[in-house]
Amino acid sequence: MTELIYDVTKPMDRLIEIMRRLRDPDTGCPWDIEQDFASIAPYTIEEAYEVADAIERGDMDELEGELGDLLLQTVYHTQMGSEGGHFDFASVANNISDKMVARHPHVFGDESRDKSAEQQTADWEKIKAAERAGKAQGGTLDGVAIGLPALMRAVKLQKRAARVGFDWPSTDEVIDKITEEAAELTEARNTLTQKEIEEEFGDLLFVVANLGRHLKVDAEEALRAANAKFTRRFERVEALLDERGKTPSESDLQEMDALWDAAKLEEKNKPD
Repeated sequence: MTELIYDVTKPMDRLIEIMRRLRDPDTGCPWDIEQDFASIAPYTIEEAYEVADAIERGDMDELEGELGDLLLQTVYHTQMGSEGGHFDFASVANNISDKMVARHPHVFGDESRDKSAEQQTADWEKIKAAERAGKAQGGTLDGVAIGLPALMRAVKLQKRAARVGFDWPSTDEVIDKITEEAAELTEARNTLTQKEIEEEFGDLLFVVANLGRHLKVDAEEALRAANAKFTRRFERVEALLDERGKTPSESDLQEMDALWDAAKLEEKNKPD
């Protein structure tokens, strides 16, 4: 199989064979041999976020590399699955292919393609619900992955509950709940244990995520954008301090807050 490792005309077979060789218990890489599904899972999540980051920055060269890193994670997991007799790359690829065909009867079957995006989404959810029923996942919240980022999982749980009518009718009730949870957190800060404070803080975050859903705002994307904005503005504060011959540790909150306002004003007045 040495020739296959260097055969660029068979890219997928080549990658699968490289991973098989890395995991070979006799001749492979000691680090790779020691890994298991649990130890690799954090890398899989990290690579998915790096793909999203490259897309956010519009860097296609970087995206090509990050997609390769993410593909490697799939190959890594399928190699370990093959070693354990659970599945292999071919079965995983066929599984998702079968799923995509089954979930798109308007493309691969006899159903009409003349549907709105909303109707297609509703049909997709019906098919997924039938799939969960076939897996004995009868509960409304069954199948919402525990390993999702907490904010993303919160929204998915709320969407599932909303389908069966467990939802506030408007944003007004959600905002009232945010006010209530914020008051409880304020009280908890002064009277409760750290664990109880964490619980109240979690309740507040959960309701804020729900508000985003009602406003049709992607909470994960909104927070990612807020992170980027904070990074951009704070870096500008550092640059302005540097012009004064200072670092943040040599400044104080009052000065940095004023520079923060200046950075905001610069962005506001910046031509599109």
